[in-house]
Amino acid sequence: MTIFEAYNSTKKKLEAAGVKDFVFEAKQIIMHITGFTPTQILTDYNKPLTEFQENNLVAIVHQREVHYPLQYIFGNWDFYGRNFKVGVGVLIPRADTETVVEAALEQVKDINAPKILDLCAGSGCIGITLDLEKSDSEVTLLEKYDEALRYAKENIELNKSKAVALKGDIFEKPQFEDESFDLIVSNPPYISEEEMKYCSPEVKFEPETALFAQDDGLEFYKAIIENYTSILKENGSFCFEVGFKQAEKVANLLKANGFNVKIKNDLNGIGRCVLGTKDNGGN
Repeated sequence: MTIFEAYNSTKKKLEAAGVKDFVFEAKQIIMHITGFTPTQILTDYNKPLTEFQENNLVAIVHQREVHYPLQYIFGNWDFYGRNFKVGVGVLIPRADTETVVEAALEQVKDINAPKILDLCAGSGCIGITLDLEKSDSEVTLLEKYDEALRYAKENIELNKSKAVALKGDIFEKPQFEDESFDLIVSNPPYISEEEMKYCSPEVKFEPETALFAQDDGLEFYKAIIENYTSILKENGSFCFEVGFKQAEKVANLLKANGFNVKIKNDLNGIGRCVLGTKDNGGN
């Protein structure tokens, strides 16, 4: 089987299995099993696969046919131009979250040595990216679950970041002093029971603890605002990723607590990030 034949076969099988981005994924799988770049695949498309590569291809396609996430199969995924380790027990980095990173960077661009806290950090992709993009920052990652915390620490090492990962629960009293941070960023669980009906089949393999929230998906935002406002500096900000149709609801929570609010759209024009700035004492 040549590379070209393998690509076409993979594409057809993924499409038949109902994989949404079957063209993109077929290319990613061929790149993964061959180690080739996109250019090499185009120039060497008639090169035959080795027996090992064919067996690997079959195994990967079988897993994708049952919608096991491609990111978990590979064990890593790119986010904001960097590679992050992922696996069972940690939320998969998504392109939409890059909107949050960009909003956060804009918020701290003029602050000298900003102190940043990433809550519900998961793989650490947000906090680590902020640390590396804003090199004078001091970034702390907070994550409750041991498996996800392990990935965060591995990704700090992998990306040569100076961020620090700590174990902690946002529903408990913060382990930091008052007015410690210039920015608190979070992509918390926000999928409501109703929204679960519309999630892709792949989502069922990701940890429920990183996805679902009570109170119509607002449970974590309310807890963070209540427990962490005191550790924001004056004029410090919250920067939240939010789900579909949640931006106004989260914005209203922040406004009710004395914050000036902005909503940032993702590339699809959906309100994806809510910024709340503490103005002389959000409460």
